[in-house]
Amino acid sequence: MILLTNDDGIYAQGILAAWQELRKIAEVEVVAPDAERSAVGHAITLLLPLRTKEVIRRNARFGYAVNGMPADCVKIAVRAILPRRPDLVVSGINLGSNTGTNVIYSGTATFTHPDFGYAARFTRKLALAVIGKGLPPKTLLNVNIPNLAEDKIKGVAITRQGDSRVEERFEKRTDPRNQTYYWLDGTFRLQEMGKDADAKMVSEGYISITPVQYDLTAYPAIDTLKGWDLKP
Repeated sequence: MILLTNDDGIYAQGILAAWQELRKIAEVEVVAPDAERSAVGHAITLLLPLRTKEVIRRNARFGYAVNGMPADCVKIAVRAILPRRPDLVVSGINLGSNTGTNVIYSGTATFTHPDFGYAARFTRKLALAVIGKGLPPKTLLNVNIPNLAEDKIKGVAITRQGDSRVEERFEKRTDPRNQTYYWLDGTFRLQEMGKDADAKMVSEGYISITPVQYDLTAYPAIDTLKGWDLKP
């Protein structure tokens, strides 16, 4: 069983394309946010009840919409909705890149007319490989596919997380009641040119696959901090 979710919302075109391909190889259960939830990170809902609603797409049962965050969707799917633990969790296909250290905000790195067809087919191929070969414990794959025609994609690159990010700016505006508000915008900057950096390879037309893990410890800093005099 594959659990399919996203942060663009259950009605997005990307998750529909992924569902159409993944169901060719496995049972697919969709549990996704009921609306756009991009750039919320690992946020979860604590102070409101979570509600689910069955969704029909293409005249077929598609899955469940959840009035929460993407992390809520995975948690409630695994703990309450699904009859058993999924063999694989797939998040996507999302609109826009998720490379480097940037946090993608709505509209900062998206495309006007994306073609999800090839991305969905590659998702199916990669899912088969992961199910067949497995991954090391606590390992995720961050996959970015260039917005190019299939015959323009140069290949697949196994990459690392590069130092590329969104340079944020806040545009100051005034509403009709003369109240100040700010609109977040930003420009994606490719700051690292190393050949194995994810954003660099995507910019050159390669599919980027970056293995990532939960452990965020900065190990080189441990010995440095141990040398500080922090006795109470």
